Amino acid sequence: MRPADLLVRPAESPEAWRLAKMSAARGSPPAAGDRLICVTVLPSGEQFELISGTQRVVIVEVGAGVREYAVAGREVLQPYGIEQMCDGAHGAPLIPWPNRLADGQYRFDGVDHQLALSEAPKHNAIHGLLRWRSWQAFEREANRIVMSTRLHPLPGYPFALDVSVAYELSEDGLEVATTAVNVGERTCPYGAGQHPYLSPGDGSIDDCFLELPARTRVLTDDERQLPSGREPVRGTSFDFSSPRRLGDTRIDSAFTDLTRDAAGQAVTRLSSPDGRHVELWVDEHHPFIELYTGDTLAPSRQRRGLAVEPMTCAPNAFQSADGLVRLDPGQSLTTRWGVRLV
Repeated sequence: MRPADLLVRPAESPEAWRLAKMSAARGSPPAAGDRLICVTVLPSGEQFELISGTQRVVIVEVGAGVREYAVAGREVLQPYGIEQMCDGAHGAPLIPWPNRLADGQYRFDGVDHQLALSEAPKHNAIHGLLRWRSWQAFEREANRIVMSTRLHPLPGYPFALDVSVAYELSEDGLEVATTAVNVGERTCPYGAGQHPYLSPGDGSIDDCFLELPARTRVLTDDERQLPSGREPVRGTSFDFSSPRRLGDTRIDSAFTDLTRDAAGQAVTRLSSPDGRHVELWVDEHHPFIELYTGDTLAPSRQRRGLAVEPMTCAPNAFQSADGLVRLDPGQSLTTRWGVRLV
């Protein structure tokens, strides 16, 4: 066995993964049921495990996203494998803008900017600039971790941000707090989102019931999926104000005009045939929620999770300014969302 050959046990903890690597380096034979692959660095980087009771979360170095979240072995968020690259932005923070930006172009305070087209087939820039960067574990406890990075000025976004994402497990599930601080010398445009996929457990999302507290859907064009207007959801196939079976409904849209509880939270609920419910809540800094049923993912991944994406601004906000935040030098913004299994 070569030192670069690693034993893959995806269901086990990062500690078990570390021991497997040591075993491989010593030339020990694989255990029964192990798969042998040749890899020198995990695609998602270092793995950070959080534990609280029967809850288990794995946060990753690359992109600082949630690779998996389960309670007593039951998936809460749809995971991706430890030996795989993150697909479909699973669990990733979307900073400094979520969703699509037409042509990667925008004008801010009288200056034109051009970003790289990260969704080249549709001539868009998509989901910010931090999904593929290494983040550092700034603080770490058994049930909590703070991942941090600095976004230095770059072509298309000549602004400086310190960004941190705090993940914490409690009796109320997983809470996520994202903080951005403008550490540059001029005001910058800012938006944030995240891309978790709620898990139906076994099976697909088709047999699940969805409840979404939104009164309005953002319409998009078919070719580039850019905003083209808005419509009330009442009376349409996108009205999930009361729980309704998803069936084969295809969704890749942002929703707004959210109904909130006394605490200012808007709660989306996915109810599965196993009798469990996954609830995702957003605070008042998130006026938009994007839903994506995963129909364009790889065949084995399609409709195995429902993306429910908290967003502080609308799609294409760097052009429309719809929900866009202006961060002055030294100013910070913290936004919160969370998810739980009930």
